[in-house]
Amino acid sequence: MVVSLERWQGKVAVVTGSSSGIGAAISEKLVEAGVIVVGLARRKERLDELAVKLKDKAGKFHPIRTDVSKEEDLLRAFEWVEANLGAVHVLVNSAGLRKPTNLVEGSTEMWREIIDVNVLGLCVATREAVRSMRKHHVDGHVIHVNSLAGHRVLWFAESSVYPASKHAVTALTETLRQELNAIGSKIKVTSISPGLVDNEFRQVSGVAEIDGGAAIQSEDVAHATVYVLGTPPHVQVHELIIRPVGGKY
Repeated sequence: MVVSLERWQGKVAVVTGSSSGIGAAISEKLVEAGVIVVGLARRKERLDELAVKLKDKAGKFHPIRTDVSKEEDLLRAFEWVEANLGAVHVLVNSAGLRKPTNLVEGSTEMWREIIDVNVLGLCVATREAVRSMRKHHVDGHVIHVNSLAGHRVLWFAESSVYPASKHAVTALTETLRQELNAIGSKIKVTSISPGLVDNEFRQVSGVAEIDGGAAIQSEDVAHATVYVLGTPPHVQVHELIIRPVGGKY
C-alpha cells in the first residue's frame, strides 16, 4: 500500500485546536504537503504566529479565531470556508480539554466545559464538514484526535470526566462510520488515539507523571494523521492507537 498525500494537494482541511500541540503539528505537516489548512482555535495570536511560520510552504494556512465550545463560532467558521474556499475535504477534530475535576465533589461548570469541547464541539464540526463534503460531492475524510483514555479508564487524580468524554469520541467514530455506510457515502472516518503526549496539553492538564513519564510527541500524532490521510480511497483506518515505547498503559 503506497501512502501519499498527492490527492489532497490544493484541497481544504479544517483543523480545530490548531494553535498549539497536536493541532499545530498536524496543521504544519498538512501545509508542508500542499494542503490548504483552515486553523481554528481561541488564541488568535498563536494562529497568526503559525501562519507566519508557514507562509512559504507548499500549501496555505488560514487562521480563524474560533471557540469550539460555541456552536455559533463553528458555524461562522464553516460559513467562511464555504464563501472563500469552497468545499471542505478533510476535517481534523484536534481540539481537546481536560479540567482538574472529579465526580464525587467536582465542578459542574468544569464538566460542562469538557463535554462542550470534547464531545459537542466535535459533533458540530463533524456535522458541518460532512454537510460541506456531501454538498460538493467530495469523498472526504474526518479524523478525530481521540485518546488512549477513550478505550480504557486510567485513574489519576481529578480526571474522572475526561475519559468519559473520550469514550464518547470512540463511540461517535463508529456511529459516523455506520451513518455514512447507511447513506452510501465514501467519506472516511478515523480515530487516532495517542497515549501521553509531551506537549502543552500535558503540562496544563497536570498529567505529566502518568505512565511513568513515557511520552510521544505532537509530531508523532501528525505523522499518524498523514499516514491515515495517505491511504488509498478504498482503505479506511478506523482506529489507530499510538503508545510510547516503555509505557505501562
